[in-house]
Amino acid sequence: MVFTVKCLYEFIATMIMILLGDGVCAGNTLKYAKGQNGGWVVITLAWGLAVMTGVLIAGPVSGAHLNPAVTLGLAIAGSFAWNEVFGYILAQMAGGFLGGLLVYIYYRDHFKAHEGDVLGVFCTMPAIDHKSQNFLCELIATFVLVFVILAMGAQESVFPITGLIMAIGMSLGGTTGYALNPARDLGPRLVHQLCVRKDSGWAYSWVPVAGPLAGAAVAAGLWILL
Repeated sequence: MVFTVKCLYEFIATMIMILLGDGVCAGNTLKYAKGQNGGWVVITLAWGLAVMTGVLIAGPVSGAHLNPAVTLGLAIAGSFAWNEVFGYILAQMAGGFLGGLLVYIYYRDHFKAHEGDVLGVFCTMPAIDHKSQNFLCELIATFVLVFVILAMGAQESVFPITGLIMAIGMSLGGTTGYALNPARDLGPRLVHQLCVRKDSGWAYSWVPVAGPLAGAAVAAGLWILL
C-alpha cells in the first residue's frame, strides 16, 4: 500500500512537471501565444520551476525522483530499493505521457493555428544531428544531475535542485535541449505522434532515453568508487 501511494505521487508530480515544462515550450513556440519567442532563458527558468513544483508535491512521500534516470542512479548507488524501481519508472513514464497530453489539450487552439513544426513543444531534438555526440551530451548532462543529487544526500532540498536544473539548461542545454529524463521525452513524443500526427523524430528518440540512463549509471558508479 505504501509503495502504491509513492508511485501515485511520482505519477502526479511528473505529470504536473511536464505540464508546466512542456507548457512553457508551447507558450514560447505557438502562434498567438502571449509568451511566443520568450527565449531560452525563459524556458530554462520555467523548467527549473517545473521541477521544483514536482519536488514540492512528491518529495515528502516518494522522494520526488520524477525521472527514470534518477531512480536508476539512486538504485545503483544503493540509495533506493531495486524492487521499487520498475513501479517508479512506470509511474514516471505514465505521468510524462499525461502531462504532454494535457499540454496539447490546453493549447489546442494554438496548435491548430500554428503552421510550423511543434515537435519541440513535446520533446527534445538536437541542434546538430550527430547522434553519437548527442548521446555523449545527454550522458554528461545527466551525469552532472545525478552526481550532484547523490552529493546532496541528506542536504537535498527543493531550491538547490531548482538551481541545478536551471544551471544545466543554461550551460549544457544548447546542444540537445537537455532531456535529462526519459519520462520527459518519450511520453510527450508519443503524444505528438498521436495528436499532431507528423514526424515525431523516432530515429533520434533513443538518444534522450539511453543517454540519461547511461549518465546516471556512470554518476552512480563514480559515487560508489568515491
